[in-house]
Amino acid sequence: MTMVKTDESGGILQWPYSEFQLKIDNPNTSFPKKMDEEGLASWNVYPVTVNEPPSHNETTHISEVNAAPELVNGSWVLNSTVREKTEEELTEWNDLSEATKRSLRKSKLEETDFYALSDVTMSPEMATYRQALRDITAHSNWPNLDDTDWPTKP
Repeated sequence: MTMVKTDESGGILQWPYSEFQLKIDNPNTSFPKKMDEEGLASWNVYPVTVNEPPSHNETTHISEVNAAPELVNGSWVLNSTVREKTEEELTEWNDLSEATKRSLRKSKLEETDFYALSDVTMSPEMATYRQALRDITAHSNWPNLDDTDWPTKP
């Protein structure tokens, strides 16, 4: 469980915090095996709800977890914010995406390599499929392909 320790006025003393850390901070105290929220609150320790980041386009935006939780309606929550990627981040994303897609294309071609052996007759559909895999880098969405952008294996 993710927790926060506060001071008497509700300000954050330590984030993140844990039940283990509470026991270390209070070595002469006998704690129950499992403390409930009320018991933790008596030590100014509160659970933090980590919220899912807002939906966003991972190609152009990035989600960042806020540095510290906030007290909202009596509960501690940790939110995320979404921002546009920098040019450097976009380049890194595209490079990684391209490498991943090239690897996927290679494995799809390798799955059908045996059709290209001299003692096997390759169907025109398989030849078209293999050529479409080779040409996938010219696709308008490259390297950010959807599943529907890939050719269908015959």
